[in-house]
Formats: sequence, C-alpha cells, structure tokens
Amino acid sequence: MKKESLLITIFTPTYNRANTLRRLYESLIQQTSNFFEWLIVDDGSTDNTEDLVKNFIDDDKIKISYVKQNNQGKHIAINTGLNLAQGDLFFIVDSDDYLTLDAIETIKENLHEFEDVNVCGLVFNRIFSNGLKIGKQTSLMRIKASLFNLKFKLRLQGDKAEIFKTEILKQYPFPQFNDEKFSPEALIMFRMSGPYDIVYINKNIYVCEYLDEGLTANIIKIRMQSAVASTLYYKEHLFRSPNLLQKFKSAINFYRFKENNKIIKATLPFPYSLMKPLGILMYLKDKKKIIQ
Repeated sequence: MKKESLLITIFTPTYNRANTLRRLYESLIQQTSNFFEWLIVDDGSTDNTEDLVKNFIDDDKIKISYVKQNNQGKHIAINTGLNLAQGDLFFIVDSDDYLTLDAIETIKENLHEFEDVNVCGLVFNRIFSNGLKIGKQTSLMRIKASLFNLKFKLRLQGDKAEIFKTEILKQYPFPQFNDEKFSPEALIMFRMSGPYDIVYINKNIYVCEYLDEGLTANIIKIRMQSAVASTLYYKEHLFRSPNLLQKFKSAINFYRFKENNKIIKATLPFPYSLMKPLGILMYLKDKKKIIQ
C-alpha cells in the first residue's frame, strides 16, 4: 500500500440524528486536508436526515455518499459501509460526534505506519468538547501493539479514535442475529488482535458528545436486548484475556446477559462456570433497574 495513494473513508452510521449531523459536517468541510470521502449509512431514520444530507451534497464542498437501509443496528450499518467504502482506510465517526479541524492532516502525517504489513490501523485520542481527554492520562506517546494488549496490558483505557485498513476490516464482518440490533464493536476489534498490531499515537483528533439517548448511555439495556451478541463477545473476551480477573469478570457478564435469552445454549467450562450465580444476580439487578 503506497502511502500517497491512501484515501480515508470517514464513515458515519446514523439513526435520527439530523440535529447533530450538521456539527460533524461543519468539522469536515473545515478540515485542513480534503484527503477523504464522507460515507453515511442511514439506518432507517424517520426524521429529516435524508433531506439534510441532500443539502450537504448540494453544497458540493466535500465528497459525500449517502445510503439508506432498513433499521438493523449500527453493526450492520458498518458492514454495509465497508462494502461501499472507496477509501483504503476506514474511520468510523459517530453522528453525535465531530473531528478536530486537523484530524485528517494528523492521520496523513502518520501514514508511514501502514508500510508495516502487520499494522491494521492507527489509534488516536478522543476528547470531550471541553478538551478533557477520554480515559486515563498516559505517558505513552507512540507504541505498536495488538489492540487487546493496548487495552488490557498497557491499560490504555477509554474510547479511542481508530482508523483501520479497509481491506483488513472487511475480513471481520459483524455477525447478524435474528431480532438483535446491537453487537459490541470490540468483538471485531479484538478478533483482529490475533494476527495484527495497531499503532497508538497520543494526539487528539475526535470530539465526543455522549447523548442521553445514545448507545453508550443505554448500554446495559441494549446488551440485554441483544443477548446472543453480548454472550458471544464475553465468551471470546474470556478466552483472549491474559488476566485472570478479567476472565472471571467476563464469565460473570456472560451469564448475566445469557439470562435474557433462554434459547442460548452456550456455556463456560470450569472454573468459569462457578460465576453463574453472580451473573444471575447481576441479571436480576439489571431487570430491577430497567423496570424502574
């Protein structure tokens, strides 16, 4: 992959976010580099998202592609986006969020990292709109490791801005389960952690706004409603984790969310199966909170 040929696909899955999309659009048209396309997959919005995006396209300030599909969840929208992306790099930017004005330029400055065929992506910082970094401060300035090791060995916590090679990410599509509209993005990210490394660069490029009705704010309820995907994630997390405490936490969460779907037959081997009572207790607490 020649670094001068790289085009970045900024991918935005959206559902009823016409009220926040303009802020992202404004951050894109003000980028110091136009080395990107903006691909929007509308996951069945019922607001005026389609008309708004049409206005953006008519402005003709940046390259925009828009596709609307039936509501299936963010993870399936990502699968759709990967099949449509024209860029060599794929950068998921949620419709609630926006970029710093030098984000694309900062990515361009670090494209040399992709000359290593074992590198599948770059990781940068997310910040809140007040400038505070999301996650704990770190003295690391640049390091290459698997995404899993970055999170759990090097303790690089908090949401990050990840840019992946499109062709590699395409090899790891999200699974689709009947009647479920959520799958943890970490399921796919950690699957890539076996064969590939990622380069963390301690620079801020992504600004987050966590809305009350967003995925992050309602994550427990959403995981309960998508029990098959949730249990699959925690089972894989358990077997990938090098940390015994993390393994037992994953086992508890596995049984916690399994209780939401009695059809799930999967189980865990000893000694992790001993965590089932704790998982059921967490499930009961979740149910009580949801009812309230």
